[in-house]
Formats: sequence, C-alpha cells, structure tokens
Amino acid sequence: MFTDTASSKVTAAHLSKTALLYVRQSTLKQVLNNTESAIRQYDLRGRAVALGWASDQITVIDIDQGQSGASAADREGFQQLVAEVSLGRAGIVLGLECSRLARNSADWHQLLELCGMTGTLICDEDGLYDPRTFNDRLLLGMKGQMSEAELHFIRARLRGGILSRARRGELITPLPVGLVYDAAGHVILDPDTAVRGAVAHLFATFAAAGSASACVKAFNAAGLRFPWRHLKGPRKGEIDWKPLQHHTVPRVLHNPRYAGCFTYGRHGYHQQPGGKVTSRLLPREEWISFIPGAHPGYITLDQYDANRDRLTANAAAHGRDRVTGPPREGTALLQGIIICGRCGGRMTVRYHQRGGQDLPTYVCQRDGIANGHRICTTIPGHSLDQRIGMLLIKTLTPLAIEAALTVQAELQHRADEANALRAAHVERARYHADLARRRYLAVDPANRLVAGTLEADWNTSLRAHNEAQEAYDHARQQHLRQLTETQKARISQLVTDLPAIWNDPVTGQGT
Repeated sequence: MFTDTASSKVTAAHLSKTALLYVRQSTLKQVLNNTESAIRQYDLRGRAVALGWASDQITVIDIDQGQSGASAADREGFQQLVAEVSLGRAGIVLGLECSRLARNSADWHQLLELCGMTGTLICDEDGLYDPRTFNDRLLLGMKGQMSEAELHFIRARLRGGILSRARRGELITPLPVGLVYDAAGHVILDPDTAVRGAVAHLFATFAAAGSASACVKAFNAAGLRFPWRHLKGPRKGEIDWKPLQHHTVPRVLHNPRYAGCFTYGRHGYHQQPGGKVTSRLLPREEWISFIPGAHPGYITLDQYDANRDRLTANAAAHGRDRVTGPPREGTALLQGIIICGRCGGRMTVRYHQRGGQDLPTYVCQRDGIANGHRICTTIPGHSLDQRIGMLLIKTLTPLAIEAALTVQAELQHRADEANALRAAHVERARYHADLARRRYLAVDPANRLVAGTLEADWNTSLRAHNEAQEAYDHARQQHLRQLTETQKARISQLVTDLPAIWNDPVTGQGT
C-alpha cells in the first residue's frame, strides 16, 4: 500500500504523461527458469494504475530480456527509456529494483539526473521517489551504489572459484582439435586415429619444413585435410574436415595444450575508451596458471618452445637483424646470413641475368635506404657462392652415404604418414556411406517423405566415398611413381656424385 506522502508526489502533470515499466533479466537462462521474477516485474503495472495512470498510458519496455545491466551499450530498451525521459514524455519510471534499470553508477546517475531535470518519478517495489528532492535522490544514489557493489561481489565470487580451479589445473576449458575430455573429465588424445594422425603429421611436417607456409603446401600437395571442431550451431562439438589453411598452423603451434600443459590467463585484456576490448599475449611468468605435464600431448614442452622460436625467426618483419628462417626464393646460397665487413649490417640479395641465368649480388643497403646514404658494399655473389659450395661439398662428401640413407628413410616415413591419413579419410567416408545405407533400410518404405530424404543422403555419402577412394588411389600411384623414378634415383646418385647434384639447377626446386 502507498502512503499519503507517496501519493502526494504524483501530480496532474505526471499523470498526463506516459508511465514506463522496464522489465529485464540478466541471462536467457534466468528468463526461462526464473519466471517468478518476470511475473513480479510485470505486476508493477498495478502500482502505476493505483497511482492514477490509465492502463493505456503504461508502456512496457521488455526488449532487454537476457541482457546484463552492467552497461547500457547493448540495451536498446534502456536507451529508449532514457530517450523518453530526456524528451519529457515520461511521468514515471517503474522497475522492480534499481538493479533492473542499471548496475553501473554512470548509467544510473545519468538516469537520475535526467529524471530530476524533467520531473520524472521513479518507482520500485519499496516505494515512490522524486529525484528532485534531496532525501529521495540520496536514497536512490545509495541504492545504485549498492547494486553496483552487489554485481562486483557476484563477479568476485565467480572469478575466485574459476581461478582456484585453474591454479589446480581442474578448470574445464575448451580444448583444441585433437584433444578431448573422457568420461571422468580427464584430457586425453582424441580416440579418432585420423584426427590424431593429422595433428601429429602437422607437427612432423613443420619440424621438417620449418615454416607454416611449407606445411600448408605439403598438406595441399598430398591432398590431405585437417580437422576442425564446430563451436556452435546444431553440430556443436562435431569434427569436420577441410584443407589446411595458413592461419591454422600458427594457432596449433602456439597452443601449449598440444605439449600437455594446462594454462590459464595467457592473454591480457584491456577495454579502450570506445568500448572495444583488445588482447595481448602475456609472458609466461605472468600467466595465472601453467602446469606442464598435466595431460598427454603430441609434443614435448621443449619442442613447443622450439617451434615458437622458429615461428618468431620466420617472421619477415621481426626485428632489423633476422638471423634464422626458412630458405627464401632465389639461388643465392648466403641469403640472409652474409654480414657486411665494413659496417656489420646484414646484407640483402639482388639478382641480375647473364646468359639466361639468375646471378646473385649481395648488397649492404639498409643504412642507405633508411638514411639516404650511399650503398655501403656490393659483392658479386656468383663466384662467392661457388667457393662456399666447394667448401661445403668437401666437408659433406664423407657423410654422403649416411645422409642418403637418412633422407631415403625420412621420405619413406613421410609417404607412409600421408598414405595413412588418406586411408583414414577413405575409411571415414565408407563409414558414413554405410551408416546412411542402414538408416535408409531401417525406415518404413511407405513413409515416402522420410525415405526420399534418407535415400538422397545415402547417394551423397556414396559419391563422397567414391571421390575419396579415387583420390586415394590417384595420390598413391602418383606418389609411388615419383618416389621410385625420381627421388630414389637422386638419393642413390647422392652417394657417388654429390657435387653433380649440388650444381644441378633443378636441385633447388626440391625432389
């Protein structure tokens, strides 16, 4: 029941304007489960009627259901309410409590200021307030502060529980493809051998090739696909396959979960004045939790660190004196490693043609480009590369037999891995085709609508299986032919004629 004092705050000017009833709950789960709270909020219409407003004067604003009150940025309903108040169209604003209107002091006090300027009343379950009076404004301000503090305490309790479990390595977090949780909640390698093989093959390919781009080229050349997990939608959690893309390789190599490490707090987040949140990778010593050996992995921690260092060295824009990295295009033997004898700067390569051949020239020009000075040093590279090559051949020839056997074994190992992945893709396609067949045979033939859909699925699965089998057979024949006719011949020749292979122009094209 309202007291006479509360009723005396309502004037004819207030009753001539609209009554705004604001309804909000923070999450969709609360909207679905906490129905009593919604009923109590909608019942505030009776309060407005008791104060003198007609039913057709009451406007219910409930489009912010499932939105947090921590900010007004994404709450269209609250923005609409503020606009109506600022235009002087609202006589009263009703909410179950001030936390329903705002849990942020800036948003709350902005609303109070606008209500005070336009003479709009505020009503909640406890009473009626006029922001133009000192006592009511003081009470409303305290309620807003308490609401914001309550949100802080809720977040602190939730955050504390999360950090406690994270420091023990027991927090359940999304896993990258190739790792799954078992029935007991422990992290294990994916039971799907095709998924495990694809992830392991990526790490092996990077260890051999040395760059993310080379991994993508190797996968695509072999016709291999890489798994990815649906993160949302009706197929959430399911594994699908697609050609390997460049952005996937660094993401896999930078993830410490593949090294068997539990981590939490690897990134620091900062909210900019415009509301945009930016993140940056923190140093390992600043991570909230880092537990090596927490679960099985595909590589060791040392291999993980080596892969990250290699990626950093490969970055073309990393520093001014990049020492290591994968071989770049061109025939220059000393590209990226030759140092100027005058200034100590790293020299770059230029090419010019002579007799139909690309010949390198090593140039020290970094200071000249940066400061407009003359080129420091220029060295013809053809004769220099020949002398360095002769020195390398003289050193490597005694090891040629051992190197030939090692290279042949490595090539055969890579061929076996790629063949196993292609065979797994065929087996997966065969399983889906067989599953579609069993579903079609199990349906009642009289149910034409369902039978027609299942028959189409079966045909699609059969086509996918045939395509996978044809691709497997083609790749197998092509690879076997290439290995026996080209690569084995060169490997055998390496034992007796290493200088000829070194000087062969096509050797740099990689066989």
